[in-house]
Amino acid sequence: MSRRTLGATLAAAALLSTAAAAPENSGPRQRLTVVADSPSATTAVLTAWQREGGSWKRAYGPVEAFVGRDGIGQASETTSHTPAGVWPLSEAFGIEPATTRLPYRRVTTADWWVSDVRSPYYNTHVSCVPGTCPFDEAAGEDLGRAGPVYAHAVVIDYNRHPVVPGAGSAFFLHVTDGKPTAGCVAIAGADLEAVLRWLDPAQHPVVDISG
Repeated sequence: MSRRTLGATLAAAALLSTAAAAPENSGPRQRLTVVADSPSATTAVLTAWQREGGSWKRAYGPVEAFVGRDGIGQASETTSHTPAGVWPLSEAFGIEPATTRLPYRRVTTADWWVSDVRSPYYNTHVSCVPGTCPFDEAAGEDLGRAGPVYAHAVVIDYNRHPVVPGAGSAFFLHVTDGKPTAGCVAIAGADLEAVLRWLDPAQHPVVDISG
């Protein structure tokens, strides 16, 4: 399968998953757009939109965002691309208490996101004490050790339903440290808190990333 075909397949699977979870004939009513000037750009503009009737109205933004060091494109474990496409936003996590209606996990140093391509837990959250985990911890991210960038974060549901080993893992909307990311989307903490308060799982929110 080509990289372009893989990306299209993953995006289609994610959208089908969203549609299956939503009532018949409904679709996303909240959308974040992340738009870069070019595929190689490492900064973008994030805007929140609310669907009202048949039209989309701006709900927040635009604000500056950082994206992957390799820009926006087909993600994988061997690049720092932010995945292009439309992806559901189904859950959130953070070191700090919740500020959102999304399902939220408050994380500690026993919370991981798995990037071990040989593990059956690839691109999922796993709870385990460091040194005891059932995957290669060197190929995993200890969420509780990330510091301020994970004060709050929203999981971008790229490569999750289904999970394709090696197609990329651990993509989040999180707090920026002022630099391009390994593939996540990052914005200022105050902006992220405002977005988190706005996001509503009943509205089936998605993020639309393009460059």
